[in-house]
This record gives sequence, C-alpha cells and structure tokens, in this order.
Amino acid sequence: MSKPFIDSNVILYLLSGDTAKADKAEALLETGGVISVQVLNEVLSICRRKLKMDWDEIDAVLQAVKSCVEIVPLTTATHELAVQICKRYQLSFYDAQICSAALLINAKVLFSEDMHDGMIMDGMEIKNPFKPKDR
Repeated sequence: MSKPFIDSNVILYLLSGDTAKADKAEALLETGGVISVQVLNEVLSICRRKLKMDWDEIDAVLQAVKSCVEIVPLTTATHELAVQICKRYQLSFYDAQICSAALLINAKVLFSEDMHDGMIMDGMEIKNPFKPKDR
C-alpha cells in the first residue's frame, strides 16, 4: 500500500489556532506520508514571511515534519510532468508540481485542502482531509 502524499497547506495547519484542523494534520503526519522538497520550501516560506517566525522556530517545525515523512526530491521529471498536468488540468504550476511528485511515487491519495477534492488524476485521488464527513 502506498503512503499518502501531503501538501504544504495540510502541514501548515500544525501551526493553526484551529485546533480541529491542527489535530487532524497531526494525526495524518503521525501515520506517515510523503512530501517533496517543494513542500518543505513552501512551509519555510510561509513560516518566515506570513507567520514571522524566527529561524529557530522554523528549524524546529521542519525537523518535526522531516521526522514523520519521507521526502522526495524535485527533478527534471517532476518538472516535465508538472507542465503536462498544468496543460491538462489547468492547475497552477506549483500545485501541478505537488501532483507530479505524488504521481511519480505512485501515491494513491494526495491530501490537500486547496485542490479539487475528489478529483482523480491518473489513478490518484485528491482528498481534502478537513472536509466534513457526510452524514
């Protein structure tokens, strides 16, 4: 069974005042998953630019994330597939790179809050882990 791929927006909820989402993000990370170097870069950028965290705080967040997940690099193949995804699905290039990295490791699930929940892309389902369950 493949591990889920986790988008940066899910990881950033670890730092959220929304305890329900922070708890859900923590639970997802505790079960393991995969991220790309791009996810680390996006988390760092948001922590520094928007959250105004100092470097020691950022280092602690990144170390905690790295200890829970596998990390895949960005490659020319990631880039080339991302371009094709942009053309086919009309996603932003950065979202397409996340999808590309996930597809290249054969992830069956990509957890992301801001992509198309329920969308199937080449056998991988994009799921919003924060979406309320249907009753």
